[in-house]
Amino acid sequence: MTRSERLNQELIFLSYKNGFHIKDLMTTFAISKRTALRDIQSLEQLGLTFYVEPGRYGGYKLTKRQLWVPVLLNMQEINALFFALKALSLLSATPFEKSYTTIYQKLMATLPLAEQQKVTRLQDVVNYYAIPNLDGPQLLQPLLNAILNETVVTLQLKGRATPQPFQLFDLLFRNGVWFVSGVNLATRQWKIIRCDTVTGLTVTYQPALFSYEALKQSQAAYDQHHHNISYRCKLTPRGREIVQRNHYANMQLEHIDNQDYLYGGYNQDEYDYMIQYLLSLGTNVEILEPKSLQTGYLAEINKIKAMYR
Repeated sequence: MTRSERLNQELIFLSYKNGFHIKDLMTTFAISKRTALRDIQSLEQLGLTFYVEPGRYGGYKLTKRQLWVPVLLNMQEINALFFALKALSLLSATPFEKSYTTIYQKLMATLPLAEQQKVTRLQDVVNYYAIPNLDGPQLLQPLLNAILNETVVTLQLKGRATPQPFQLFDLLFRNGVWFVSGVNLATRQWKIIRCDTVTGLTVTYQPALFSYEALKQSQAAYDQHHHNISYRCKLTPRGREIVQRNHYANMQLEHIDNQDYLYGGYNQDEYDYMIQYLLSLGTNVEILEPKSLQTGYLAEINKIKAMYR
């Protein structure tokens, strides 16, 4: 561990304490008394505020109990941070007010010119391609607030005449689309909703009916019981690679006797989507079961063939 890494770890270690002794640093970080004293001086320069209390039970008493932001990052860590921001900046919609481009610019301004040039060089030679937002969700931040505050909300959804009451659990960004999941309190059913179909949100201020753990258990039960139609397919090595890049919770891979298989379960209301997903694998998949999935898959292939007659 380098000295800068150790100082970062010491800041985090001390952020949860009211005070500390030199021996705490010596024992935790396996350093000498002399090194611990030097580190304490450096930590004070970084913003750690304390006073010294003499006596047998004295030591260093911290005046602020909070997490001091570690500012000593090596170049590899700086590059990793800016690379992550570059990847996130591709999202045109997030549940946060500040854009990643603005954060990127502010962090860049804190670096010396030489480090700025190194980071810029990295951005030029390392590229990250991802699917940008395909939808246009307008209420990501209110949805996130409802999740974090565990508040009951009513959601107005496209195609629904009346708002529905929900207690929400989590947000998910997948393949260019944001989703929100939670319990519909009117039907007591678990729902996964595209965020761009949410046109209105109202906080009801009624007490939450479920704890976070209860919602987590409901999600697990949904995943287990909702996908009640089993399927199994053979994959080519290329097919396995495609599935690994784009798969869902109801999909599992296994390798038996030099053969790759895809298996799992789906619900009847996901039937059409399953067929389209398997079609995206082209010649790299062979459906073994169920028969109904084979039938639907072949029917779609016949439709494609008919387009070229």
